[in-house]
Amino acid sequence: MFHPVFEDHAEDYDRWFDDHPDEYLAELARIRRMLPPPDSRSLEVGVGSGRFAASLGIGLGIDPSLALCRIARERGIGIVRGSAEALPFRDGTCSSVLMVTVVCFLDHPVLGFREMKRILVPEGTLIIGFLEREGRIAQRYLQEEGKHRFLSFARFYSTDEMCEFLRTTGFWILDVDSNAGFSVLTAQKI
Repeated sequence: MFHPVFEDHAEDYDRWFDDHPDEYLAELARIRRMLPPPDSRSLEVGVGSGRFAASLGIGLGIDPSLALCRIARERGIGIVRGSAEALPFRDGTCSSVLMVTVVCFLDHPVLGFREMKRILVPEGTLIIGFLEREGRIAQRYLQEEGKHRFLSFARFYSTDEMCEFLRTTGFWILDVDSNAGFSVLTAQKI
């Protein structure tokens, strides 16, 4: 679901990464370890301001927020406006899809995962970074003034729930890296 808070406070959202470089770089490093080498068919769903896509070499992103898309474009990311639950791409066109802290904002995660499966090539890879429902990071961010404005709309899931969503939609779980309440899952389209 698109929340106006991302449109109204895009610069604040993006500034968080500058204000918290250790957390951002730690998440980035964990995702990089699990991400297959990006190519011209790699996509970040929920690209936001492009912080992850730009740093990881992913050249294409989709996001519903025009303000965040503008920031991502300034970072050199090709932008498509849209949502995870209705991806405007043909079947089998993406080699890999990355989502970082996006699932918690989807109205229908299973529908989103079905869409990602649809656009992935056979044996394509889906990488998801997410805040675990009971994890200390999510709990801390919910109390933090800057993050609370965005995360107050979030619905967090456990790692088990995420794995079940993926299995239900036709993905094979390849790897799970869970630490301090931030998990990275790698799954393959089957």
